Amino acid sequence: MPIDRDHFMIRDHCHVNKNGDGDRFVGIKADSENAMIYFPMGYELPTQDDELRRDIKNLFQVLAAFTDKTDRVLEMDKFTAPQSVDFPIQAYLNVINYYLDHNGSYYTETEVIYKVDGRGKTDWGRTAKKLVPVVQGKSFIYLKQVARDNSPDMTRLITRIHKYCVYESFERIGWLYTTNTPEQPDIAFDKNMFVSTLNEKLGSTNNDADKSLFRSMIAMIEFKDSKTIDKQFYFGTDKFETVWEKLIDKVFGVPNKADYFPHGIWTARYGKDKDKPVSALEPDTIMIYGGKYYVLDAKYYRYGIAPVLGTNALPQSSDINKQITYGQFVKNRKTPDGAQVFNAFIMPYNRTKNFFGIHGLCENVAEAVGDWVDNPDNPEIYERVQGIVLDTRYLLKNYDGNHDTDRAALSVVIEQPFVTATTD
Repeated sequence: MPIDRDHFMIRDHCHVNKNGDGDRFVGIKADSENAMIYFPMGYELPTQDDELRRDIKNLFQVLAAFTDKTDRVLEMDKFTAPQSVDFPIQAYLNVINYYLDHNGSYYTETEVIYKVDGRGKTDWGRTAKKLVPVVQGKSFIYLKQVARDNSPDMTRLITRIHKYCVYESFERIGWLYTTNTPEQPDIAFDKNMFVSTLNEKLGSTNNDADKSLFRSMIAMIEFKDSKTIDKQFYFGTDKFETVWEKLIDKVFGVPNKADYFPHGIWTARYGKDKDKPVSALEPDTIMIYGGKYYVLDAKYYRYGIAPVLGTNALPQSSDINKQITYGQFVKNRKTPDGAQVFNAFIMPYNRTKNFFGIHGLCENVAEAVGDWVDNPDNPEIYERVQGIVLDTRYLLKNYDGNHDTDRAALSVVIEQPFVTATTD
């Protein structure tokens, strides 16, 4: 039976994971009778249901923007259903949003369509521009004409298909929006007919919003067939660490970070390969702010959520070594003389509820050094790798737009130990 939206308490269907075994999935898992939304660790759920619904939709947008099908492959032994399908959630959201944006109305024809050999009145101006006439004596004859296409049956059919898709969308995920249910469709599901009709319409329209609607409807219809109708569906990832890395890079990073990748170089003693670089070490993010350089490594680690786990929940020596190598390369090869280079790991935390008693957007909670550096008693700035925690909800809700304020805040907490040392 469908989800009972009249008694659906959305907060009871939200879970913030801890990134432990069996608790890594971020996204939605649902079937016809139940649904659960899984947020990444460190996420503070808002207190108001309306705001929570907005956060859920924002989570879906983040996942759609920063994952691909490879990221969204689930480890099936950790998913309770014997079968599952990757859910085109953005298509469903687009269909619902179009319906709501049009005050609960279905798609109807709003633009004039002209076709060669259409059944309506001939448009001689368009005919002369588009078609080549045949010469007969002193006359020019158009064997075909461009006409305004009058196809009320086609228009009504697309409206009925849209009505079907709206109902299907609300059945699947409408509980995100409202307890109301649209009227039931008056057409039976016919995948081939629906898709062919929408493809024909897609090829003849120039309206971008309508094109997006038709593509979304096609994606829904291709998803909803006899092979998927009774299965559990999911949209999300077991590998949110890749999303975390991409979000950090988008908010704080420079677009040309590849310029700061160090390479190993092989010189072959035989053959033609001379001084050939091999694959690069790739830091997640390079931030430049206020004339200073910051090498950032996004780590979706649990220390900011459960510091009681101790150093086991922090990056280990191999990661620290790589960060110092990155910093050394940037300092020695990629910055002007005298420029400062800082190093930091960026990990998630909840600024509203945490074990540290801190509440900033980002905070400095640890520092790593290597006993292998040249002067361990007085290391270079980039050889002291800072452990920074960043509020999960803030990052997910504010990844777009201008981030100068965010970069300023991060630079302050990364530099905090050095400023304190100077002051002392």
